[in-house]
Amino acid sequence: MAALRIVVRGRVQGVGFRYFAKQRAGDYDIRGEVWNRRDGGVEVTAESDSEQTLRDFADSLHEGPGHVSSVNSEDCLEKPYRDFSIGPTR
Repeated sequence: MAALRIVVRGRVQGVGFRYFAKQRAGDYDIRGEVWNRRDGGVEVTAESDSEQTLRDFADSLHEGPGHVSSVNSEDCLEKPYRDFSIGPTR
């Protein structure tokens, strides 16, 4: 299993970006969580059995609503996610 921490920056809060990310996660069979950051960005923790699927999912976030200025990802530790959820602002 592989896991990524993804931070999306731009005008991505208040435009339905978290719901878009959840829909895309379903399209790619990704488990994890998405939430608004206090600094105005959106953060995603994503897990999949395939590293390529994770990379494709992260790349697809560029197409989200609002204005995405950057999508940065890094490997992270896995957590036992069963599905993909929208979490509270952190």
